[in-house]
Amino acid sequence: MENAVFVRKATKQDAKTLFAFLEQKAEFDRSMKGFSGELSTSVEKIERTLFGDLPFAHALVLERESEVQGFALYHFRYSSFTGEPSIWLDDLLVVPEHRSKGGGFELMNALKVEAETANASFIAWTASPHNIKAHAFYKRLGAEIERMDAQRPYFRWAITC
Repeated sequence: MENAVFVRKATKQDAKTLFAFLEQKAEFDRSMKGFSGELSTSVEKIERTLFGDLPFAHALVLERESEVQGFALYHFRYSSFTGEPSIWLDDLLVVPEHRSKGGGFELMNALKVEAETANASFIAWTASPHNIKAHAFYKRLGAEIERMDAQRPYFRWAITC
């Protein structure tokens, strides 16, 4: 029987793991034709920008038996017209050998709790047009495609507090 997964906020000690996940995410996005560049971040940049005095983004990590198996990287946005914050989900990844075991669901629900705590009105993100499995997953969560940019869907998951 598998032990339950849990999600926690990333700490500075996770910077190397986050960097490794970003490398995996970049490779995955390349395979989905969603990214063609090279990473220019580093462990040091992650430490400074996520865990410094003024964090520009935040990360959640998925663990099972003390093994980090995935992450979600996000930042807050603010609309002056609505006077409400929202969250932009920049990256979501569960390592291949642990996919389809509920980890993505756990990460997204933990992100939803972050949104509710911040009184955010929604979570938004985009996905590769070729990642049909992810599109179905996001729709099962209750997210809707807010708009399309050519073939690229932009998702919006409303938060009702």
